[in-house]
Amino acid sequence: MQENLTGPLTVRDAVIDLLRRLGMTAVFANPGSTELPMFRDFPSDFRYVLGLQEAVVVGMADGYAQASGNAALVNLHSAAGVGNAMGNIFTAFRNRTPLVVTAGQQARSILPFDPFLSATQATDLPRPYVKWSIEPARAADVPLALARAYHVAMQEPRGPVFVSIPVDDWDQPAEPVAPTRVSTRSRPDPERIAELGEALDGCERPAFVVGSELDRAGAWDEAVQLAERHNARVYVAPMSSRCSFPEDHRLFAGFLPAMREKIVQALGGHDLVFAIGAPAFTYHVEGSGPHVPAGASLYQLIDDPSTAAWIPVGTSVVANVQLGLRDLLTRAAPASRPLPAPRPARERAEPSDVMSVAYALQTLAEVRHAADIVVEEAPSSRPVMQQYLPFTRSATFFTMASGGLGYGMPAAVGVALAKPDRRVIGLIGDGSTMYSPQAIYSAVQLGLPVTFVILNNSRYAALQDFAPVFGFGPSDPVQGTDLPGLDFVALAQGMGCRGVRVTDAARLKAALDEALSANETRLVEIVVS
Repeated sequence: MQENLTGPLTVRDAVIDLLRRLGMTAVFANPGSTELPMFRDFPSDFRYVLGLQEAVVVGMADGYAQASGNAALVNLHSAAGVGNAMGNIFTAFRNRTPLVVTAGQQARSILPFDPFLSATQATDLPRPYVKWSIEPARAADVPLALARAYHVAMQEPRGPVFVSIPVDDWDQPAEPVAPTRVSTRSRPDPERIAELGEALDGCERPAFVVGSELDRAGAWDEAVQLAERHNARVYVAPMSSRCSFPEDHRLFAGFLPAMREKIVQALGGHDLVFAIGAPAFTYHVEGSGPHVPAGASLYQLIDDPSTAAWIPVGTSVVANVQLGLRDLLTRAAPASRPLPAPRPARERAEPSDVMSVAYALQTLAEVRHAADIVVEEAPSSRPVMQQYLPFTRSATFFTMASGGLGYGMPAAVGVALAKPDRRVIGLIGDGSTMYSPQAIYSAVQLGLPVTFVILNNSRYAALQDFAPVFGFGPSDPVQGTDLPGLDFVALAQGMGCRGVRVTDAARLKAALDEALSANETRLVEIVVS
């Protein structure tokens, strides 16, 4: 469709023109009746990305937005579609992913009669996990609402926004949206960044704690430079959803657990803790005592004012992470410090009758290229992954910040769509796979080189491993956590994807090599202990 922007315009015309200018020509969607008018005369330069369930739609859009750096457009069906999508909308909110989520609404003329497929209080349904939510008062206001939604989504801290659009709005008259440019990054308060710089220069044993916002801000190189300038040990923040420092670097010290006492123990001996692009700190269980080691000061550089507001002690600087680090790097180099002791080397995993997760991930690390992107959702295997599958480049690792399952498989599809020149690996647990297996179909239909690596231990292992925290004994059953009898190769074949099941450690390397080299969607199911 070629829009005639000089003659009478419809809402559809104005919206298509706006989306094209914003670079949002991929529409992640599952079709519904109240959205159909949006897609009449669909432009040839736009792409409709079909997901077979709304959680898959949002997960694909999330991966696409994170990998591309621009907001992605999601189109859902009224209240039922938004309801199905809410788990991954919550994840997008925690991931700080810019999404413009639209949903169909019934025609304005029949809304007073509670019609079929209408959304009651449509703007309230996705709250509180969107940054902004609106159903425009007039059809003519829809294009401007979408323009505002885009800018809100892209402002740091980024996140999803929601626009409800009645079905009869699309053919109503509208004015074109004037081009606008809105900055999305802020520099830190000069006084606070100077205070932080002086504290860094004056301390003796600094520790950096890096989080996902660092990688999202493109501040990888600045973080490495600052760590090397100060000879600071660098830890990864608890539950970080991206890689933010090369894990083979001399200063890399490992991953912090989401437990207060263990964080304090790990950071013991440091007199300054600098959290960069991460909350200070994310906890998963109750704890007590101090938040940092005795005698240590805590500083935080974060782009989210609400996260900064609950820092338990110390000083928080609110700003774009990359700009804040650049300001710190303009300071004169401090006095030299000795290098901290290196991280102990890990032992190699050896093959066994039933493969260990460590051996499976060690083998994957050996066949994976450093530039390959891994999207992970295998919670019980993550501590092992952190030992045996290191990431050494920016934007090569993604996972969910929410803890909600069903994100990883569709996100891998979205990342692959945004990065067509890169190999993408979806590293997924067996339990997680069953939340959104429809993503396999989308990957096949789009012809994407995604390899889904399924770690099958026949259980929700994360819950079984966590049960002792809540008083379960070694032999106490944890209800609903065993998953016998799943056949992921058969599931993949039913959606047009070739797969292989590997039980023999001697066959694993060849199976992974073949799948990763196939340049098409593949699945490798690995039976692990």
